[in-house]
Amino acid sequence: MTKIGFFQPDGFFSAVESIDPDELIAKGYRSVLLDIDNTLVPRDTKQIPKTVEQWIAKAKDSGLSICLLSNNWHKTVFSYADQLQLPCIYKAMKPLPFAFFAAIRRLGANKEQTVVIGDQLLTDVTGAHLTGMPAIMVKPRASKDLWHTLLLRRLERVLMGDRQPDR
Repeated sequence: MTKIGFFQPDGFFSAVESIDPDELIAKGYRSVLLDIDNTLVPRDTKQIPKTVEQWIAKAKDSGLSICLLSNNWHKTVFSYADQLQLPCIYKAMKPLPFAFFAAIRRLGANKEQTVVIGDQLLTDVTGAHLTGMPAIMVKPRASKDLWHTLLLRRLERVLMGDRQPDR
């Protein structure tokens, strides 16, 4: 993944399941900070898809350590973490860097071997870049979202232009 700009993701995929964990390992990553809402779980169903559970299992089997990193503060964050058997940092206040560093510490990782995966350019990608980490952006799982997120998505479209997912 090559940086093409501060407000651009280092990779862009149609869904987290399109990212090959073995390719992440081959690129030197050992840890993943993973957003929840609309990255793993569609906001309109609030249920973890089986394909996501399978991807998480494959990523773990490949040797990746994963920490969920969410701006959300509702109890659903903890139920997702329990269901996926992953540590979680909530109330992250992304793009501020504090929670990103807390997640790295929780995993016993370093930023050079960590990649951030999320669906929002101005929280996940920007926060990763503020901390010096690469970021992979995925398309949101659902078009339903919070009103303020929908406003940010308009700015995302301007910044991303006509960029299409790598796969």
